[in-house]
Amino acid sequence: MPMTRRAFMKGGAMAVVGTSVLPSFLIRSVLAQATTAQANGKRLVVLFQRGAADGLNVVVPYAEPNYYQMRPTIAVQKNQVLDLDGFFGLHPAMQPLKPLWDQGHLAIVHAAGLRDETRSHFDAQDYMESGTPGVKATSDGWLNRALRAEDQGHALHHATAFRAVAMGTQLPRTLQGMIPAVAVGNVQDFNVGGRNPSEQPVSTSFEAMYGGAVDTVLHGTGAETFEAVKMLKSTDPAHYSPATGANYPKGQFGDSMKQVAQLLKANLGVEAAFADIGGWDTHQNQGNTTGQLANRLKEFSEGIAAFWRDMGDQAKDVVVVTLSEFGRTARQNGTAGTDHGHANVMFVLGGPVKGRKVYGAWPGLADEQLHESRDLAVTTDFRQVLGEAAYKTFGARNLDMVFPGAQLKSTDFLNIISA
Repeated sequence: MPMTRRAFMKGGAMAVVGTSVLPSFLIRSVLAQATTAQANGKRLVVLFQRGAADGLNVVVPYAEPNYYQMRPTIAVQKNQVLDLDGFFGLHPAMQPLKPLWDQGHLAIVHAAGLRDETRSHFDAQDYMESGTPGVKATSDGWLNRALRAEDQGHALHHATAFRAVAMGTQLPRTLQGMIPAVAVGNVQDFNVGGRNPSEQPVSTSFEAMYGGAVDTVLHGTGAETFEAVKMLKSTDPAHYSPATGANYPKGQFGDSMKQVAQLLKANLGVEAAFADIGGWDTHQNQGNTTGQLANRLKEFSEGIAAFWRDMGDQAKDVVVVTLSEFGRTARQNGTAGTDHGHANVMFVLGGPVKGRKVYGAWPGLADEQLHESRDLAVTTDFRQVLGEAAYKTFGARNLDMVFPGAQLKSTDFLNIISA
């Protein structure tokens, strides 16, 4: 008799998920359904740096003379950067990511971002998460639409309620839409959040939420949802132990990355995961190799590096993409900080990633090359990077659905990820 995912769970075998009793390939074969990402075992993790990170001090164009002229006290000096290619270098606080670059797993896209002229954190984040710059009426997020695009042309499948997950008490704009998605506040406590940002977490248990929540975030059918709850519990999340050498930093971001790894490794059918990290709005006393930006970068890079180490062999099928709503001014301001800018830097990490390269056209930092005489100019639309990630992980071929109005084609991709 053929073994289905439903029969597999009803038979009690899921109780041993996360142990060595059953081989992981058997669990994956049971959970995999008709979706492209599940069939290929590929997963996409999106990380949002809220607050507008200073891309020029994250990936430093140390060969640009004007960089040092415009940043007399906050520039990272040439002998302090972690050299990448003779022109760009990582901020020294990002040392944990340098081995991933050297191994060819990490790629960088500089001068990327939102072409819209807004300098509002709220509007820029909204435009990036909806994927429709300049349009405030969009009701869903680009990542949710990417999963919808994946479903086009496929037979109906029984995706678990954990197909799309976000770490936090609220479902972010990125994942709102028709495809079921869940916001997980804390895997250990089963603390789940709803879609209404003004509300507190719906419940402290999945069962209570399943039984009576009005604004439920587990949109699956009752039976499928309940099975997914049991699947999560069966992984015994309170006793999760990261892989040897996966040292997550203390704090919310480290916890989020560890929990993303937990969910992916538990074989719950997760295809898309989202997490964010705030604290990038450095208007004053930004610092150079030390200070508030350096502290943020240390936590950020340690969290990503630990996640990569924790995923082990499964990392070969994972793609991680980072973004921030916009960059910061090329010139430092009068309070040793930087103000809201334009272009920024994006990281792409993963097994299928063609790394050890800085992608995108570099516009330069000469005065006449700056956007509005103050910012790094955008030469790569952020949707080119996200679109390629969705296309090559989910098989989301309908790019007009993912990014309506962008007229994005696969020929616009930078070819960062192997097909």
